[in-house]
Formats: sequence, structure tokens, C-alpha cells
Amino acid sequence: MTSATSSPLSTQTVELSPSYTLPLVLIVAAVPLLLIKIWVSLVIAVFGLFLLFQAATIRLQFTETALDIYRSETMIRRFPYQEWQNWRIFWSSVPILFYFKEVKSIHFLPILFDPKMLETCLEQRCPKS
Repeated sequence: MTSATSSPLSTQTVELSPSYTLPLVLIVAAVPLLLIKIWVSLVIAVFGLFLLFQAATIRLQFTETALDIYRSETMIRRFPYQEWQNWRIFWSSVPILFYFKEVKSIHFLPILFDPKMLETCLEQRCPKS
């Protein structure tokens, strides 16, 4: 977190920690699938490796006004909260997918970040109506 500790969390910039759970589960699940279907196993393993790379390089920052997405030090996208209509984390017991809808578009992101902090930031900055 950045900013003074006396200000509320909703006004601080919060960068989510990466979570490698989803990519590692996919990679491990691909191993026994080698005995059943090699091509299915390879597809799942490659997807897991892709998500592992994304978790290592992509950063989500919740600012006071927007969700910013960075690759290393470069901002690649900004999503102002004022344009959000709805959001949801699918399968809250085992969070794997984050959905949010803006005025003109819908977004689905795999959970490659700390799911508890993601939900906390969303509830503070974009409360569900």
C-alpha cells in the first residue's frame, strides 16, 4: 500500500499480491492427464504456464478512482470505477474467475492475485448495489 497510514484504505493505492495457485493447480492437474490424453494434458499445462507468466508480470493497482493494470512498470489499461456497473468473483470458496461489467464492455480475468484483498478492494471502491 502507498499513501499515509492515517487515510482510509479506499483512498490509498493498493497493489494486489500475485497468487500462483490457479496456474500451479492447472500444471499439476496436467500431469495425471498424460495417462489419459496427451494433447489435453499439454493444452492444460501450456495454459497453466501462460497463467504463471501472467501472474509474475501483471499487477493490479486499485487507486482512488480506477483499477489500473500494469505489465512490469508500464500501465496497459485503466478502468475508472465510475464506468463500472457490476462485478463478481466466481466460486468464492475456490476463486478462479473475476468478472466486471463496464458501461460499454464486459471483462473476465483469472484470479492471479490475492482473492481476499481483491474482494476487499472491490467492496470498498465499487460497492455492489
